[in-house]
Amino acid sequence: MGVTRMDALRELALVDLIELCNEARIEHCRATRDLSSCGRPVQHLLSTCGHASLCPECIQRCDTCPVCRVPIKGESNRARLRLYYKCIEAGLISKQHDDRFQAKEGIGNRANLDVERLYLLFDVALQNNLSSLICHYLTNVCLDENAVSSDPVLAFLLDEVVVKDWCKRSFTHLLKELQTIYKGSVENMQKDLPQMQKYVTQLNGVCIVIEAMVSSFDDSVHAQVHDLHQLLEDLTKAKQHLEVMIWCTRHKFLDLVQPQYPDIASWELDVNERKASLARRSWPQINLSATTETNPSTSLFIEEALQNLDLEDDHEEDILLSLEHERPERAFYPQVNWSNQYPFKSVRAAADVLFLHGASDTVVAKQAIFLYYLIDRHGMRPDSDWRFLLDDFCAAFGVTSQALTECMVFYLLDNHSDQALEEAILLLPKIANPETHPKIAQVLLERQRPDAALTLLRCTGSDDLPASAETATGTTSLKEAVNAVRVRIEYGLLTEAFIYQRSYCAKVKDSDVKLQQVELIVSEMCALCVERGLADRMIELPWNHQEEKYLHKCLLDKASEKPESTSGSLLVVFYLQRYRYAEAFKVHTSLNSTEQEAIEKLGSDASSKIRKRSQWRHDLVARSLELLPESERHKVILECSSAEEQNDVVVVSRVTNLPNQSVVRGVLYA
Repeated sequence: MGVTRMDALRELALVDLIELCNEARIEHCRATRDLSSCGRPVQHLLSTCGHASLCPECIQRCDTCPVCRVPIKGESNRARLRLYYKCIEAGLISKQHDDRFQAKEGIGNRANLDVERLYLLFDVALQNNLSSLICHYLTNVCLDENAVSSDPVLAFLLDEVVVKDWCKRSFTHLLKELQTIYKGSVENMQKDLPQMQKYVTQLNGVCIVIEAMVSSFDDSVHAQVHDLHQLLEDLTKAKQHLEVMIWCTRHKFLDLVQPQYPDIASWELDVNERKASLARRSWPQINLSATTETNPSTSLFIEEALQNLDLEDDHEEDILLSLEHERPERAFYPQVNWSNQYPFKSVRAAADVLFLHGASDTVVAKQAIFLYYLIDRHGMRPDSDWRFLLDDFCAAFGVTSQALTECMVFYLLDNHSDQALEEAILLLPKIANPETHPKIAQVLLERQRPDAALTLLRCTGSDDLPASAETATGTTSLKEAVNAVRVRIEYGLLTEAFIYQRSYCAKVKDSDVKLQQVELIVSEMCALCVERGLADRMIELPWNHQEEKYLHKCLLDKASEKPESTSGSLLVVFYLQRYRYAEAFKVHTSLNSTEQEAIEKLGSDASSKIRKRSQWRHDLVARSLELLPESERHKVILECSSAEEQNDVVVVSRVTNLPNQSVVRGVLYA
């Protein structure tokens, strides 16, 4: 009776690992015939001692083992078939390898042949979910300091390099098989689905072996570890890509699911409209140079996600990229802006771009982008036509319902229609958690829904300040803080915005960073209050000395840019409210020259308004100076004489009370 697959696999699984390399070696009969060695290939092991030393004919005529001289007992069971040949008879190894090794080979090729046979045994283990056997061979044999041999061939089989080379060989072979499958039609690929699933298991098995090899090395062999890490990275990406290709093949690459767009050109046009809408409504972004960008960089959620993936790898082997279905543009344009590649030309292109590029550890983000693509592809069509795709993808790749809802929210917020915005707001309670993307609140604010943005911030815990100073110094955290201030101001919670910025800046320990961030947030808060007509309420807040500097600068700059505005007069009121009459006088003096230049350039209506406001401010400042001692009053006037001639200042001889805040505000807005 022949050898069965189960018998061969059982023996392979139970083999003594140190004997595995002996099983792979080509042995020749050592029996003596007519004063010379027999030399025939040995396919059996002696039952008594286990040596592969005699051919079938010599086993019958010899009484002892030529190696150890142990007597050979028995008549019918004097030998058993070697493991390698059992695998051939069981169909685990192709018969062509049996025929090839029957002929005598030269000494120069013996090492290569022995290595090839060991590789074939490793292949059998890999193809039958026995990759742990290869891992144990690596750790228990190759890395065992006692496993040595004076035989150069056997010594090579005991070295870990043989396992590393097998991993590279197996990877190359699997990629070639996948290339052949990927080049076929969808119908042929569906027929190959069982084989594709087997290749996933085999790629995973090779990954397990490499991970075991990496863990066995220390940092002293950096070059070897780096090489293994790169091989592991390529293997993992090929496996991830294959898994997505299997899913796409099962659904015939969505050929039977009608998209919402008639063609790719219509889709691209819609995406461009989204970008244009975003550019129109976006707010200036804060950077660390203490200024706002005049032309802020804006991006959709999908663009930002693609940029974060960093799809342009420094190391991209041609053998891995050869799995791509279409990539002619890379031959002519090596530096591809992947964020501009959306929408992808096809489902296959989406799988290739996402899962053959970038780092393998970003697979969760890649799956989310693929889900976004599926949602965008079908979007406004009836749910019954396509929602099953999302459910099946999530089930196949373990994507949670919350992650799916987040992808839906990102798509709806990128969509520039009001209907999509309302649908997104309805979904927000389902995804609100501390890990919610901070850009969601920013987009809600830009789309004039500060109420929804504030609710989201409070539901996610972003409303609370970071307990650690280190988390309050990063660029991202600064942007979140500025956005939180903007949301509150837009919603009319000016006092709360002030308390938030004060508490946020108080958490920063680094003095240089603290000054920079105070300037950024206070300047942004002041500018927004001026634009929204809240400057009169803003100057009543209890600003400290450091914050006052940036408030002063902001209001004065606004007055210079737009003299007909109330910004400069409100700055005067700011000092008057705090009984700092000298500073109010200095600001007033500075404003006079600016307003005079504006009067000469502007029309009669605007000039009349400026003169009226300037006169009332002039009277208030003059009456306020009366409250100063005579010496102090003259000192202030002399200091400002360079800005405005002294005879332009009218000093009222006597004043009894400083006007209260409501009167001052009424005068300024008269």
